[in-house]
Amino acid sequence: MEYFNYPMPTPKAFRLLLFIIILISAHGYTQELRVGAAKRIITPSPLISVSGGVGTPRPASIKKGDLFVRAMVLESGEERIAIVNVDNLGWPAALGDRSRALIKGIPKKNILIGATHTHSAPDAYAFPDNDGNHAADLKYLDHCVVQIADAVNEALRNLEAAELKIAVGEANGKIAYNYYAPDLYDPRCGVIQAISSQGKNKGQPIVTLVNYAIHPEVIGNEQEILSPDLIGPLYDRIEARTGGMALFMNGAQGGMVTADNRLDNNKEANDWEECQRIGNLLADEALKIVSEAKIQKNPAIYCASKKVTFPIDSEMLRYILSNSPLSMGNKDHDSISSTLNLLNIGSAQILTIPGEALPNIGYYLKRNMPTQHPFIFGLTNDAFGYILTKEDFNSFKRYEYVSRTSLGEKTGEILINELMDMIKNNPTPKK
Repeated sequence: MEYFNYPMPTPKAFRLLLFIIILISAHGYTQELRVGAAKRIITPSPLISVSGGVGTPRPASIKKGDLFVRAMVLESGEERIAIVNVDNLGWPAALGDRSRALIKGIPKKNILIGATHTHSAPDAYAFPDNDGNHAADLKYLDHCVVQIADAVNEALRNLEAAELKIAVGEANGKIAYNYYAPDLYDPRCGVIQAISSQGKNKGQPIVTLVNYAIHPEVIGNEQEILSPDLIGPLYDRIEARTGGMALFMNGAQGGMVTADNRLDNNKEANDWEECQRIGNLLADEALKIVSEAKIQKNPAIYCASKKVTFPIDSEMLRYILSNSPLSMGNKDHDSISSTLNLLNIGSAQILTIPGEALPNIGYYLKRNMPTQHPFIFGLTNDAFGYILTKEDFNSFKRYEYVSRTSLGEKTGEILINELMDMIKNNPTPKK
């Protein structure tokens, strides 16, 4: 038998070999998080009419703040996720899917597109009137489709190594209330802040995401003003104080969680100054909430999606979905499908809702999410009006309007069951 004698490595070489083995082993268990952000202005020039909901848009002759598309992209290992928001009342999947087709390098199901819900932006649904005509500017919507894709593609190019700070806490002060029952709203504000961990920008925020339930309708669509409403000042305040981009995702603000612009004389403040007051206050509270959060290094990210079909019981919504030129409904006009997402980002878990869920639905879902950092992204991937439980549907005179502008009695129950199933059958966020 022949033996081969190999020289034993020196202690220095042995230590180097051991170090390399440890690095390779560690790489198998952790993936570097990278985050990028980008935005585009989508303010129409010249100004066009603005929409506060179903009905004919109102002419706009004044601008208070710009409308934006804002995109945040996260990457870890082979997983990539895009979170996008548009300054608009809502953004239908019919338009979102056109943008997704222009985005390269991110699975379409991992691209979440939401709306701030400002009531002072152009009609994105082409709401038909009684004769089937609409007053939406389709060329403007085509422009927005491209700008959404451009923002995501740029955010993808801007990816850099990052760490996260994540926190959820009560936003204090005169920000929001429930118009129907003042105290029945969720005062919690969720914040995800991505911070550069390498290079010349090390330690600087890349993007700060704020999740809070509120109707940005201080101005509305009756004053001939085009505006991002209170979300514009929120963005300006955060960006001035952090140097990074800001991104807002609305929550369960249905029926009717709105801006607290009440005055002592039983009137409301409906001007830009009030938008600035509320937007600045919410921004300050969000930054305060996240300021004490611990750094999460190399946090895991995960994205799941599910296509869900909802029946359409509302004759009004059936008419809108059937007659809009955007082709938003299913062929039978009796149902509509939408994508729900579940995200895990570090210690946070996020659920998406394709409309304006009442706050009790948001509370129930958050209570059943396996994390201390629950987030609800309302008006995301679609916006099908109000979403009520079957117990609330047409139960109170106060709910006549929200019941009439919802898909139907079964929507809330279907949504809750499907999202609870996603919570049960997907990984929990890493603590």
